Amino acid sequence: MSGARDPLARRRFLGLGLGAVALAACSGPEVARQPVATPPPPPLQTPAVTQPSTPPATPAGGPANEIVRGSSGRPEVALTFHGAGDIGITRQVLAALAQHGAHVTVLAVGTWLAATPDAARMIRDGGHELGNHTWSHPDLAKYQPEPMYVEIQRCRDKIAELTGSPGAFFRQSQGQHATKQELAEAGRAGYARVLSYDIDSLDWRDPGPAAIRHAVTAATAGSVVSMHLGHPGTVTALPGILTDLADRGLTAVTATTLMS
Repeated sequence: MSGARDPLARRRFLGLGLGAVALAACSGPEVARQPVATPPPPPLQTPAVTQPSTPPATPAGGPANEIVRGSSGRPEVALTFHGAGDIGITRQVLAALAQHGAHVTVLAVGTWLAATPDAARMIRDGGHELGNHTWSHPDLAKYQPEPMYVEIQRCRDKIAELTGSPGAFFRQSQGQHATKQELAEAGRAGYARVLSYDIDSLDWRDPGPAAIRHAVTAATAGSVVSMHLGHPGTVTALPGILTDLADRGLTAVTATTLMS
């Protein structure tokens, strides 16, 4: 930068009028004293600084919201499976779902994931989603707040260890609907939504494939259906259930898809 101050240069700058004022405002007084014959260099470009992404907000600890069924009006239902039992039966369930192009949500028990960690990979590889169904599947509503929270937290941490995520939902064990305390502890553990259900397939009673299939015929658009891995009758009933849904124009989707 020359910094020349001869009278001619000053007269030339005085002739620039508002243009000189604007240039001085952007480039500083030293640039304004340059001769007109030598255009000022472009302003120095400050390298862009990449700011760290804003970390997710810390959960406020408020209670989770209970979801019982979807309300989009789309012809979809969510088949949700309580994740436990023989891993061989799980493979058969996943194979039947794949044959019908169906996707489901598996609410996994933490001890089951700890004993069969490949289950989490198998479920996700099939395009299904995982959720939290407590660590050991107790009668959770009878627990005091702190041990109730630990049941949710331990399963959450196991799912995160295996998948990198705590899972999309929490579901209470041994209850169709969440209690006020269960909603509070689920929220404290970081879950915004507790996934209950409006249709019980009753497969946990092992009533036989025909009875399981019949129970699911009560599902309508938006329904969340409770089913279980680990029961042979469920495997036998599942192809018929999926056919029945398709015949009624209903698609089996994950709970996240149903609620979107």
